[in-house]
This record gives sequence, C-alpha cells and structure tokens, in this order.
Amino acid sequence: MRMREAEIDRLARYLAEGLIGRGSIKPKAEVEALVACVVEMMSANFETEARLDEEADKMAEDEARKHPGLDLNRLRTLIKQRLAEKKNFTI
Repeated sequence: MRMREAEIDRLARYLAEGLIGRGSIKPKAEVEALVACVVEMMSANFETEARLDEEADKMAEDEARKHPGLDLNRLRTLIKQRLAEKKNFTI
C-alpha cells in the first residue's frame, strides 16, 4: 500500500499529539520537530516495505515460471516474510 506524504504527515501528527495528550510522553523538543521525526521514520519504513514487496514479487514470478502449479500469492507472502526476517524488518 502506497501512502501519500500528506497521509503520513497526518498519521504522524495524530500519533504524536495523541501520545502527548494522554501524557504517555513528555517531549523535550517542539511538537513540530517530533512530528517531523516520526514522518521521517514512517516514510523510511514504508519505502523499505515497498522494496521488499518488489523483490518478493520478482522472486515469486521467477519461481512460478519454473514451477507453474505454485500458488503465486502464497509464494510471494512466504518470500516476503523470509526477506523481512533476513533484514530484521518487522512486517
């Protein structure tokens, strides 16, 4: 799922302001700086997941050509899980 920057920004703002509002965190910096940091982290996470998806798609299609009876969706999911584990990335 590809998220637009505006969606990521709104989600990061909601998260940061919600945590501050409930008293879960006490920011040592301005709220805008905190939101920018969360946006950067979330964007990097989404980009990494997109690269994993692309790599899994390519590998699954290659295997499906070799073995036509395989379930492509299941194979893609399994490959993505293994790639994520290799890269210590939580899906």
